[in-house]
Amino acid sequence: MQVSAATLPTPQVIGRGNHRMMFLKKFSLQTLNFPAFRSGVKAFLDAGLAAWAWVAASYFLNGSNIFIISVNFISWISVSLFINFSFRLPRQHYRLFGRRDLFRLACATLTLILLAMGLTFAGLWKDLTPKSGILVLAGLTTGVFWTVFRLCLAEIHELRGAIRRVRGERPRRVDQVLIVGAGRAGLLILQEMSRHPELGQKVAGFVDDAPEKRSILIHGVPVLGTSEDLPALLARHRISLVVLAIPSAPGHVIRRFTRMVDAAGVRVKTVPGLFDLLGNQAWAPVIKDVAIEDLLRREPVRLDQAALSEALEGSVVLITGGGGSIGSELARQAAAFHPARIVLLGRGENSLWEAERQLRQQFPDQPLAVELADIRNPPRLRQAFELWRPGIVLHAAAHKHVPFLEQHPGEAVQNNVLGTLNVVRAAQAAGAHTLVNISTDKAVNPANVLGATKFLAECIILDAAAQAQPGQRWVSVRFGNVLGSRGSVIPLFRDQIRRGGPLTVTHPDMTRYFMTIPEASQLVLQAGILGGNGAIFVLDMGEPVKISDLAVDMARLSGLTAGQDIQIQFTGIRPGEKLFEEIFLEHEERPSAVHPKVFEGTRRPLDPGFLEQGLRALASAATLPEGERQRAILQLLTHLVPTYRPSPTGLGRYGLDAPDRRHPSGISR
Repeated sequence: MQVSAATLPTPQVIGRGNHRMMFLKKFSLQTLNFPAFRSGVKAFLDAGLAAWAWVAASYFLNGSNIFIISVNFISWISVSLFINFSFRLPRQHYRLFGRRDLFRLACATLTLILLAMGLTFAGLWKDLTPKSGILVLAGLTTGVFWTVFRLCLAEIHELRGAIRRVRGERPRRVDQVLIVGAGRAGLLILQEMSRHPELGQKVAGFVDDAPEKRSILIHGVPVLGTSEDLPALLARHRISLVVLAIPSAPGHVIRRFTRMVDAAGVRVKTVPGLFDLLGNQAWAPVIKDVAIEDLLRREPVRLDQAALSEALEGSVVLITGGGGSIGSELARQAAAFHPARIVLLGRGENSLWEAERQLRQQFPDQPLAVELADIRNPPRLRQAFELWRPGIVLHAAAHKHVPFLEQHPGEAVQNNVLGTLNVVRAAQAAGAHTLVNISTDKAVNPANVLGATKFLAECIILDAAAQAQPGQRWVSVRFGNVLGSRGSVIPLFRDQIRRGGPLTVTHPDMTRYFMTIPEASQLVLQAGILGGNGAIFVLDMGEPVKISDLAVDMARLSGLTAGQDIQIQFTGIRPGEKLFEEIFLEHEERPSAVHPKVFEGTRRPLDPGFLEQGLRALASAATLPEGERQRAILQLLTHLVPTYRPSPTGLGRYGLDAPDRRHPSGISR
C-alpha cells in the first residue's frame, strides 16, 4: 500500500500537536499542585467514605431494607463534610500522617456523632430506624474509614520509597542492630533505620530495664530483655551493631554498656547527649561513635530557663577570651537566650574569626560584634567597653598552661592578675551590672603560678563586689579541667593515638576533675548571672578521674588495647603540677541556692589597701630583668597568697624557702 505525501502530517502539524500535549501536561500538573484543588479532592474522597459508612451501618442494622439515595443519606454526607472542613481534615498531609493528625481525626469523629445526635431534635433523620444506632455506627465507621484510608496511603508512600532506595543501592550485607533504650530516642532511631533500608541495618530488638516495657512490641520490634541479658542477646541474635539510645544517661552508664559490648567484639555507637543542645533546640536522632566525652557524661543540667532569659534577653553580653574554648561556648549558650548583642573580645585574630564564623552560622539572626583587643591594654579595653556598654561581662580570658606559666610568671601576672583588674575597671566605667570571672580549682591551695594568679583574680573580684552598687553582681565561678579544650589532655591523647603512641601520662596516680565544655558553660551562666554579689561559686565536678584510666578508655574507643597495641608511658610530674586537685579551701564549702550542682565558697577578702599595694608591686616586678623578675614575683605571690606552696621544679627553684602560711579560714588578712 502506498501512502502519498499528502496524507502524511506536516512538521508544523506535529509541532502543534506536541505543543498542545505539553501545554495540557503542564496545565494538569499545575492544577494537581493547586492547594484548593487538592483539598477539594480529599474532601470528595472523605465524602465518599462517609457515604459508604452510612450504607454499611444501614445494612448492618436494617438488613437489605436500605435506601441509598434518600434525604437522610444526603443529610449524613452534608454533616460529614461540615465536620470535615471544620477540623481542617482536607489540609492533612496523608504521607506524613502522625499522632496529632490521628488525635484531630478522633475529635472530628466524636463531634460528628454528637452533632448528628443533636440534629435529631431539629427534626432531621426522619423515618430512620433505629435512629441512634445508625447514627452512632455510621459515625464510628466514618472515623475508621477516614483513619484507615490515611494510614494506608502513608504506608504505601513509605513502601514505594523503600523499594526505590533498595533498587537504587542494594546493601551488600544486613547488620543486625540492637538498640539499648526503648524510649523516644530509641523509637526515632528505629524509624530512621526503617526509612533507609539501603543502609543495610535491621533492628532485631530493644534492651530496656523498665519493667513495664518487658516483652512489649514497639512498632513491631520486640523488647528482648534488660541490660543484664545484653551479653546473651548479642550472641543469640548475632548482633553486629549496638546503638546506645539514652541521651540523658550519665557517663558511668555509657561506660558500662560500652565495656560489655566491646567484650563481645561488637561495634557500639551512641547518640548525642543533652549537653550538646542549646536553649530549646530539639534533639535529633544522629548516630555517632562513642567518644571519651560520652564516657564522662553526667546527668543533664536543668537550667532556670525563664530567669536566664529574663537576664540575658535584650542585654549586651561581652565575653573576654571570646575565641577560646570556654569563651566561644559561653557565646553559644548565651545566644540561645537572644541577647541584644554578643561582643567577642580577644587578641587571637584566628580564633576570633573561627568563633564568629560558627556563631553566625548557628545563630544567623543574633547581632554580633568582634573586638580585637588585649586585656593587658587598658586604653584599648576602655574603647571597646565604651563603644558597646555591656550590661553583662563574662571574663574568660586567661593564661592556663601550668608548665609555661612556671617558666614565664611575668606573663601570668600581666594577663591573669592585671588583665582581670583592667577588665573590672573598664566594666565599672561602662556601667556593667554583672561581671562573671572564670576561675579554676587550681586556685585552691595553689602549687603553681596559674593557681596563685587566679587566686588573686578572685580577690580582685571580691574587692570590686565590696564596692558594688545595688543591683550589681561581681562573682567568680571556679571549676576544673574541661574536656576537649585547647591544651587539655584529650586532644593530646587523640593526636598520640593517630601517631601510633605512646600515650604519655605524667604519673600513674595523677587524677583530675573533668567537665564537658557545654556543662561548664551552662553552670557558669546559671551561677554567675543568677548568683549573689561577691560570691565564689564552685561547680560540682563529680568524681575525680585517673588520667591513666582516661588513656586506657581512649585507646579502647579507638579499637586498641593499652599495653599491647599502644603503650602508655609515664613521663614524671611536670613543674607546678599536683597529683590531686582540690576544689575548696578548708571550711570554705557550703550549699548554693542557684543550682543543685553549684556550691558557694566562703572567703574573707584581702584588705583593700594590702591588695592594691601588692598589685602595684606585681606590676613593677613583671618588668624586671630575667632572674630578678622570677625571684620578685615568687616573693610577692608567697606574701599575697598565704596558701601558695611554690613548686620546687617550677618557680620555687628561684630559691625562696617559703614557710607554711596556711590559715584555717583560708586568708589571714
